Amino acid sequence: MPVREISGAKVWRRRSTGEALLRWFGWLVGVAVFLWCWQRISAATTWFFVWDAPRIAGDILDRATPPRWSYIDALWWPIWDTLNIATLGTMIALVFAVPVAFLAARNTSPSVWIIRPVALLIIVASRSINSLIWALLLIAIIGPGVFAGIIAIAIRSIGFCAKLLYEAIEEIDETQVEAISATGASRWQVMVYAIAPQIMPAFAGISVFRWDINIRESTVLGLVGAGGIGLQLSSSLNTLAWPQVSLILLVILAAVVLGEWVSAKVRGAII
Repeated sequence: MPVREISGAKVWRRRSTGEALLRWFGWLVGVAVFLWCWQRISAATTWFFVWDAPRIAGDILDRATPPRWSYIDALWWPIWDTLNIATLGTMIALVFAVPVAFLAARNTSPSVWIIRPVALLIIVASRSINSLIWALLLIAIIGPGVFAGIIAIAIRSIGFCAKLLYEAIEEIDETQVEAISATGASRWQVMVYAIAPQIMPAFAGISVFRWDINIRESTVLGLVGAGGIGLQLSSSLNTLAWPQVSLILLVILAAVVLGEWVSAKVRGAII
């Protein structure tokens, strides 16, 4: 810590002069970048619509209330499709995420220099693209519908589940692995009897957590034609049927709350 002498007495200073100047220079650069970005945003923004937004929001709210409760009969099957998209997509993702996680973990990968980077690339590629983008690509390939939504959710979830799972694999207690290996067990037996029991709680928690997230994501996939209640939402928005929109949003909220409650109960039972 820098010390400065004043009238022969040493005075403690938190930073030296050079460190203080460097810190102030960093703040100056940050403020300059912020002002430049704000100028660019302001030039591309129609501020009349921004100031008029509260009035428009109030008008839409008036039109959307009360919800059209008679429309609820048309939503049971779409919301069931949405839950199926989230559930089946999560299950398919777990089937692929488990081997990818074992290949990505340092202590279980057959090759740290060849196979592990490939597994990590799969994880990064899956997580870097949003499920809506995957849905758009899959709709162009296999056509619109629930199947495209399921595959989009699955592809998006592989990287998420595999990343958390391979981190859990790398944190296992190696003494159990050494004990099983000392009995002459094969590599597969070590995985089954030494590694799998240690990561099962993490695996169950990751599965439920991702399923909870996928319920939220699957509700909007219908906006791009991937099935589920999003299709009803898209059609209602296109026809400006605001009472139907408010009812659909309430149904989506109820589905998300239900998924959150189920996942919380399951995680509580596991932990």
